Amino acid sequence: MKFHNSITRSPERPFVKFKNGLFEGTIEIWRQDTIETPQISIIIPTIDKNRDGYLPELLEQIENQSFRDWEILLVIGDSRQGRAINCGVELAAGQYIVTFDDDTRLGSPDLLEKMVKMIRNHSEIGMAGVANIPPEKATWFVRKVMEQLPRRTSPIVREIVESDLAEHPCAIFPREIFIGIGGENELIPRGLDPYLRAEIRKAGYKVVVLPYLFIHHLPPATLGKFCQQFFRNGKMAAYVNKFYPEFVLELTTTHNQVVGSKRSTPKRIFSYIGRIFKTLLTLKIFYLLSLILYLAGYITGYIFLKKGDG
Repeated sequence: MKFHNSITRSPERPFVKFKNGLFEGTIEIWRQDTIETPQISIIIPTIDKNRDGYLPELLEQIENQSFRDWEILLVIGDSRQGRAINCGVELAAGQYIVTFDDDTRLGSPDLLEKMVKMIRNHSEIGMAGVANIPPEKATWFVRKVMEQLPRRTSPIVREIVESDLAEHPCAIFPREIFIGIGGENELIPRGLDPYLRAEIRKAGYKVVVLPYLFIHHLPPATLGKFCQQFFRNGKMAAYVNKFYPEFVLELTTTHNQVVGSKRSTPKRIFSYIGRIFKTLLTLKIFYLLSLILYLAGYITGYIFLKKGDG
């Protein structure tokens, strides 16, 4: 892998439907020595170019992939994930866009090769993700969190399935489709995946999970970081509900499950209360804790956050 270029200006992003401000970080572009026009552009948003050591490990895994026709765009320093990805896409040269979170771990050395092969052979696919499972050496805490919380894991599938569990930690898009739907929504700090999936489906394409492929995208490793994450998640969800309620969409928890229509606020409140009581009865302690922390963050955010704070 060879350093190709460093961009400090903010890309203009003319294709973006919901644009928000200027990117003020740095974008590093890395390519193979022999590649001028890569087939895929891998975009990795990161705040500090390290993520507790996860990012260097991810870059090493990419370097060891059987598929070599790629470039990497490290988008460094922008806390708004949607804007970071859009900036990367604006500079990307590949026919396909791949997104990884900076703490993603790849499940196999042929993951990219198989992802590209399948999406190339299925023109109806607009976004494809993979399963997310805990690694064999996961700690008891991490494994319990992933077992108890909905959407923290997704099982490996044996065929291409339509699924709402395709997500940014590992996803592939044809670049033309991504640009055609207006890219990521930069206005919202949370809820990017539901928005993007909905726009791709509106454009007439499928959102799927690919067979026999997986990653490890883990929750925080300690209880303290777990608490911080869910409190912040609640605050950012409040921000979206308060200022951009039109972008609040429903989620599913299993493959092949149809995404429901948007519920009213009273229905959402009663559903949330019901989940808390159900979690109490089933003794899913970490799920219960996440719900309480999320609610505390939501109330705090709804009361105190102002537009532009997100």
